[in-house]
Amino acid sequence: MTSLATRVFGSRAALDAALTERLGRALGAAGASAVMLSGGTTPLPAYHALAARPLPHDERLRVLFTDERYVPADSTASNYYQSRELIEGLGLAPESLLRVRTELPLEEAASDYERALSALLGSGVRIGLGLLGLGADGHTCSLFSASDLARARGRYAIPVQRPDRLAAVSVTPELLATVQEPVFVVAGPDKQPALNALRARDPHLIAWRAVQGCAQVELWMA
Repeated sequence: MTSLATRVFGSRAALDAALTERLGRALGAAGASAVMLSGGTTPLPAYHALAARPLPHDERLRVLFTDERYVPADSTASNYYQSRELIEGLGLAPESLLRVRTELPLEEAASDYERALSALLGSGVRIGLGLLGLGADGHTCSLFSASDLARARGRYAIPVQRPDRLAAVSVTPELLATVQEPVFVVAGPDKQPALNALRARDPHLIAWRAVQGCAQVELWMA
């Protein structure tokens, strides 16, 4: 049974500072490890803060993403593009960054990302910290519906048609189950209903259903 540990911050600034510290530690951890970044606006202050200072890290570090909108890599809607300052600050070798190759056809991009994730896990690299967002509609990653969860069975990444009519590639509950430290990071008044449902462990909430393969999940909120 999945447990949920909640940490409530008194201000958005306090949340940003704590996330910056936690993410910085994860990126600087010794050994072969990976960090999973989420999209959305909530983690961006931490990304920017870390990009502004030197980031020494183990050369075996890998970075991946929870999901990616099917847009060009230089689009402002791209999670990869929004985190580019942090990525550039790390100075990762191309093989150390796992991104969705949106220059490929959608189905091929999802298959390509799944192969990369499978190879990562097969190499013995552990995914340590994994940041997760929470949408106002209760989604996480780009998993929006029970249908998405059903299609995700036995997969590490799938193509998704989002409610905003954009396509995306998302990791799956099967991939999330391999993350050692999954952390929902949530801020904003529009998220309150979804946040309440998550704290109540609502079995109908897509975000909660997506992490049922995890032994423990953290929720950081402001």
